[in-house]
Amino acid sequence: MREPVLLGELAKLIRSKNAGPFWITFDIMFATDTDFKRVVSAKVLTKSWIAQTYQIPEDSVIFIEITAASAIKFSFPRSRTQGDPGETDMYSGQQYAPLLNIEIR
Repeated sequence: MREPVLLGELAKLIRSKNAGPFWITFDIMFATDTDFKRVVSAKVLTKSWIAQTYQIPEDSVIFIEITAASAIKFSFPRSRTQGDPGETDMYSGQQYAPLLNIEIR
C-alpha cells in the first residue's frame, strides 16, 4: 500500500482561472504519466467531490482527463458573473486552493 500524498505535492501545476465572464476552469497538470495515472486511479477527484466542495449542481460540472497531456481539467458556471456586485474573486485565481489538500493513495 502506498503512502498517501497530497494532490498539491503530486501535481506540477494546479490553477483556476476565468473561462470567460460566466465560467471558471481548473487545470491540474502532472510532470509524469505515473503521477497522472495515480491520481486518476485513486478516484477521489470526481464530479461529485467538485460539486460538494464548490456547492454547485453535479450536472453542471464538465470534467476531462487528458491522458496525452497528463492533465485533468474541469469547468463549471460561476455563481456570479465576473465583476457583479458581491463577486469576490474577479479572475477566479484563488479557487484552486481546496484541490491542494486532496489525499491521494
